[in-house]
Amino acid sequence: MGGGGGGEGEEKPFNFLQILCEGVIAGGAAGVVVETALYPIDTIKTRLQAARAGSQIQWKGLYSGLGGNLVGVLPASALFVGIYEPTKRKLLDMFPENLSAVAHLTAGAVGGLGASLIRVPTEVVKQRMQTGQFRTAPDAVRLIVAKEGFRGLFAGYGSFLLRDLPFDAIQFCIYEQLRIGYKLMAKRELKDPENALIGAFAGAITGAITTPLDVLKTRLMVQGQTKQYSGIGIEPRVLWIGIGGSIFFGVLEKTKSVLAERSSRKAALAEKDE
Repeated sequence: MGGGGGGEGEEKPFNFLQILCEGVIAGGAAGVVVETALYPIDTIKTRLQAARAGSQIQWKGLYSGLGGNLVGVLPASALFVGIYEPTKRKLLDMFPENLSAVAHLTAGAVGGLGASLIRVPTEVVKQRMQTGQFRTAPDAVRLIVAKEGFRGLFAGYGSFLLRDLPFDAIQFCIYEQLRIGYKLMAKRELKDPENALIGAFAGAITGAITTPLDVLKTRLMVQGQTKQYSGIGIEPRVLWIGIGGSIFFGVLEKTKSVLAERSSRKAALAEKDE
């Protein structure tokens, strides 16, 4: 997520493969770190949202399904950022600087759409394990396919897109626009804690706005024969997304910075050799 309107694309030539690779690495790293750190909060949120009227929330097994979930989170996060970064850079080059928010919104939605092909099956398996329907990810996949066909792995796909496309678009737009404004005021590059704080704010705001859509998605993914539910779990969702935004964007920007410095050193060495 580099922060700058149209000028960002003018600072460096557009290198699709480099931007793609750096986005994949940074996105994968950020996704794994945030998912591992905040998985218990996500489990509590899922159980609250899926709870039927009068049922008790199970507080055991808060890391249930983490291993299998990381298998999906890593490529999904890598794919999202790998799509988002070059799309954002291309759109920022095409749009005038005063429409940079449109570029960020569009790039976030496009990245979310591509990543959904991995995210949805991962989310279905994860949430059914979190609600105690299965013990292991392989068992979950095997039994879901056996009982519901491959379509079962994409249960709630429409509601997932209804939640995640606006979520990705809004979160990344808020994050990018806040970074642009902050950099203009500070007149310097942002430090890691500043990126993390902006990420936390963007995540918390977006998480609160999209909680009803998240509830709908969760219930469609885990529903059984009885379809009476209570509670929406907004508190753990806002906490989870807020802290998650801080960690995700902090790790993302730090990884991108490290990769950019490495590329610059390689380019400098190559020029010296010539």
